[in-house]
Amino acid sequence: MKNIRLGHSSALCVFLMAAPLFFSPQSKAAPQNAPIYGAELQGFSYPWPVEEFSFQSQQQTLLMAYMDVRPMHPNGQVVVLLHGKNFCAATWENTIHVLTDRGYRVIAPDQIGFCKSSKPRAYQFSFGQLASNTRALLAHLNISQFSMVGHSTGGMLAIRYALMFPQDISRLVLVDPVGLEDWQAKGVPYRTVDAWYARERGKTAEQIRDYERKVYYANEWRPDYEPWVQMLAGMYRGPDADLVAWNSALLYDMIATQPVVYDLPRLKPPTTLMIGDKDVTAIGSDGAPPDVRAKLGHYPELGKQAAAAIPGAKLIEFPNVGHTPQLQDPNTFHKFLLQALN
Repeated sequence: MKNIRLGHSSALCVFLMAAPLFFSPQSKAAPQNAPIYGAELQGFSYPWPVEEFSFQSQQQTLLMAYMDVRPMHPNGQVVVLLHGKNFCAATWENTIHVLTDRGYRVIAPDQIGFCKSSKPRAYQFSFGQLASNTRALLAHLNISQFSMVGHSTGGMLAIRYALMFPQDISRLVLVDPVGLEDWQAKGVPYRTVDAWYARERGKTAEQIRDYERKVYYANEWRPDYEPWVQMLAGMYRGPDADLVAWNSALLYDMIATQPVVYDLPRLKPPTTLMIGDKDVTAIGSDGAPPDVRAKLGHYPELGKQAAAAIPGAKLIEFPNVGHTPQLQDPNTFHKFLLQALN
């Protein structure tokens, strides 16, 4: 295991996505004209054209949205970007710019149940199923070899994909993956899907922003984080808010009950683990007793333990950022991402 510890970059990239969001960059409050989006993020603009992959899964036809961004000067390599639970393919916008500028073709899908992809009323969500869906998309695009970058829940998915199809992946980069500890084994009470659904119904921008400020950005807030709050909140304001909440509940159940920590020693692709040391993510910990909560989400420890468990892994730590280094300190993040991919 190699370990690199970084200082905090003072040069932070501020990039506002061109989306119909109607808010003042100086305001931390909800937009005056709060956007409303459909269940599949209808009305929210992505930075590149969105394509749809139609496929059969669990006796139904589903549509998987994705961006396929081609570089002007190809280097012959492909990078697949996997988003997290409260993120979408669009939140990789800065990273896609950086990668395509260096010649990479980038595939950024929205997983089933998320963002612009189908939200089925009934679906057995598992990371194995999502990995199989992603592989079917890549086969549809005639892509058989690539580097894979997974953030948060996307990191859990990237790990499952690498375990199922290790021959596909030339480089694996895991950015603050969740599932590096077994929350229930540590004392987090089981929460039913119905309980998750009750928790998700009517979720507001204020609730989303408060959570993200604490967990994703280490109690920091900047205007360029707000579009991603409104991206989520707009679906909860929309006409299909209950379907969005139901899919969110099903996905939380998958995340909470399928930790990847036990499978790390079986990973085969060359792996780089990127960790924001101020990350405190611990799914379901809000329902745990205080003494249990205090033991969860210690990412400096979790990162080192995970890197030690993954054969030959390289660990990069960001001391001053939270769960989302690609947004909070993009310049430093992209510098080390490019090194990992090379």
